[in-house]
Amino acid sequence: MPKERVFLAPFAQGNPMTDVPVSATLPNRTLLAAGLVTVYAFIIGFTDNFVRQIAEDGGLWQFHATRTAMAIVLLVVAAGVMGIRLRPRNPRAVLARSLIHGTAMVIYFGCLAFLSVAEVAAGLFTAPIFVLLLSRFAWGQRIGPFRILAVAIGFAGVLLVLGLGAGAPVGPAMLLPIAAGALYALGNLATTRWCGEESAETLLAGFFLALGLFGLIGMAVLALWQPEVPQSAAGFLFRGAVWPTGRFLFWTFVQAAGSLVAVGMMVRAYQIADASRVAVFEYVILPMSALWSFVLWGDRLTPTAMVGIVLIIAAGMVIAARPGR
Repeated sequence: MPKERVFLAPFAQGNPMTDVPVSATLPNRTLLAAGLVTVYAFIIGFTDNFVRQIAEDGGLWQFHATRTAMAIVLLVVAAGVMGIRLRPRNPRAVLARSLIHGTAMVIYFGCLAFLSVAEVAAGLFTAPIFVLLLSRFAWGQRIGPFRILAVAIGFAGVLLVLGLGAGAPVGPAMLLPIAAGALYALGNLATTRWCGEESAETLLAGFFLALGLFGLIGMAVLALWQPEVPQSAAGFLFRGAVWPTGRFLFWTFVQAAGSLVAVGMMVRAYQIADASRVAVFEYVILPMSALWSFVLWGDRLTPTAMVGIVLIIAAGMVIAARPGR
């Protein structure tokens, strides 16, 4: 049995006699996917800038649980009004994707407790490299030199935006955000390969439910463990359930509503275009976050970071100029 069919066997749908995933039958609309990811980055860049407000009043696990409750209510109401199907066609595939993506995000946010944002983000944004590696070695997909070049250019831009130079120290702790990047890449490939027939709303529901489950587990563990919790945002990881403030509830709701729209667009982008192409466009979230940081808090980019943004945009243009054959 070909390698691709073996890897996909537990999750794939469609004709069992073919090695082509269901999503491969969809037209590859790279430019549309780029537009969807850009809107996703615009919204997420705004909402994520207010995580610092949430972290001062609540904990990571309560945030995930509360955001999931809000997002699911909004999603169920929208599904009822618009007649959207939320029940998965392939429950195992949706469950696997949800747990993979949810684990990646839990690791990502958890690392913020002991690593800088720059280090964690640099690790997570190794995802496009893992997308290429998994596409090549797990699915046997041929990767052209232009896409490899685009990933290299985009990643170099990320390093410049984050201020990581050649002499920047890289310790063993960096393995955790890099692991998050690998899981994030696998989850993105799962969107394309395993969940091509699922609606974006179904995948959204699965993603939020997984994060909500992790949030409930985290709060239960902390209720039993009861560690000493630092004050303000420093206690984000170790803070259990507390009485929510109005600010916590407001910005968590903004996160829930914004994530529903933004992540839905990102999911759709991975469904209509090749994952190794869409992954490169996700680099745009860094300059978009920097833009919102300047607008909201007055944080300014360094000249080196501006060069990095140019490289990130160049990577996206290379991908857009090389449509799938």
